[in-house]
Formats: sequence, C-alpha cells, structure tokens
Amino acid sequence: MKILVVDDERTLVKGMKFNLENEGYAVECAYDGAAAVEMARSGSFDLLVLDVMMPEVDGLEACMRIREFSNVPIIMLTAKSEDADKLMGFECGADDYLTKPFNILELKARVRALLRRAAGVQRAQGDVLTAGDLSLDTRERVAIREGKLVELTAKEYDLVELLMRNPRRVYSRENLMNVVWGYTYAGDYRTVDVHIRRLREKLEKNPAEPDHIMTKWGVGYYFKG
Repeated sequence: MKILVVDDERTLVKGMKFNLENEGYAVECAYDGAAAVEMARSGSFDLLVLDVMMPEVDGLEACMRIREFSNVPIIMLTAKSEDADKLMGFECGADDYLTKPFNILELKARVRALLRRAAGVQRAQGDVLTAGDLSLDTRERVAIREGKLVELTAKEYDLVELLMRNPRRVYSRENLMNVVWGYTYAGDYRTVDVHIRRLREKLEKNPAEPDHIMTKWGVGYYFKG
C-alpha cells in the first residue's frame, strides 16, 4: 500500500512518514496542496493524508481538485476542532478527519480501517446488488446507474452498500457512523447527512424526491428497493 502524506510542517511529515513506514506502507511526501494534486494525478496512491492549512493551495481546495479525477481515500488533518470545519472537509470529498494534535496510534488505526474498507472484501464473481436502475458491483466496488458508471468515494460506497444489503432497515445516524466509519464518533452526526445528500445527488433521478435512499423522519435512513 502506498500513502501520500501532505503537510507544510516538515517535522510532522517526517514523524508520520517514519511511523507509517514502520507499519509496512510505502510513503511519499509533499508540502503544499498544489504538489499534492499533481502527485495524486499519477493514480499510484492507495490513500492520502492531507493537511487543511497549507500555502498556495490549501487542503480543502486540493481535496476538491483531486476528487475531480480520483476517489482515493483521503484523511484530512486540521488544527481546528469545530464541527463546521469538519463538515466542510466532508463536503469537499474527504473520507475521514483527524484534529491536531493527534495520537499517531489513532492515525495508524484510521489508515488501516480506511484502506481495509477501500480494498473491500473479496467476493464471488458476479456479486451484484440491483434496485431498479441502480446497481452495485460489490466485487469491483462500483455503482452503476442507468448503465453508466457513477464515481463514489470510499465512504459513499460503504454507506450505500450497507443500506442496499439491508433494504428497509432503518439506521440512525449514530449507527451509520459506528458501522461505516468503524469507530465511535464523538462529533457531529451531520457528517452522515452530508454523505447521504451526496449519494442522492449522484444516484437518484431527483435528489429532492429520492426513490431509493429514504429518510425516516426523527429516526434515520433506509434503502427502499
């Protein structure tokens, strides 16, 4: 697995590189958002660790540019702890968020969890979930709508697969955070709302009146087959 670490704090980058390489990952480094975008274009990375506050092109802008051509998993780093800043990161396409200062063990745990989910569980050939004009190829981890491939981030895919595998089962936002993100999230559960909205924009004919990804008011979300 190959990871790109991007932060203008060179000492921090050095520490992350050392610890991630000790875990067996191949690590490359960059120190500004513009370099991150260009390096990500190579398509050779399995995960990006991307700081928000950087010179020239900040992490949020870099994340949005990368999402134009890649669904590589992205963990954002920030010195800000406000929920609004985290939500902005998710809006830009981030898969996970870590607030500085952080424990390196937590970073490594989140890297492992995100890579594991991005790789997916190997399943039998032809394992496809279908509902109307929407299909998920669970072996390739791709979504298809009306015969066309739909680009999803790792977390977006994990979320819709969980819902499709359990039609009409209502999940609270807390349940979805714990199952899809893989850890207890002590933060703002509007993160789930952001991902649901993005999924509707990508997968529904009319996001305002969805046919598949439904809301159970006051409870949570479910998939209507």
